[in-house]
Amino acid sequence: MLVRCEEIMRQVCADFEAELGEFDGEDDHVHLLVRYPPKVQLSKLVNSLKGVSSRLLRKEYGTHVNQYLWGGRLWSGSYFAGSVGGAPTSVLQQYIEDQKHPS
Repeated sequence: MLVRCEEIMRQVCADFEAELGEFDGEDDHVHLLVRYPPKVQLSKLVNSLKGVSSRLLRKEYGTHVNQYLWGGRLWSGSYFAGSVGGAPTSVLQQYIEDQKHPS
């Protein structure tokens, strides 16, 4: 399901003319490194990433998704976004790759 989530999120990013540079997930959250153009509103991108992935994953995986729900929802209403400024992309990619995978 995590692989499919990444595919969905890559497509959503492409629809926004953004690039999903790195993706990984844990039991209760995902990490994304996204490069997006200044014309894109971050809140709209995140809203689409969550909405489209939730809709498609529920449709494709049915009740299996239920074990990952937050009070009936696949995603929490909140998110964290940080600007990477001068940090090398390779350091950020390595951080995301090193996250614990769900068992």
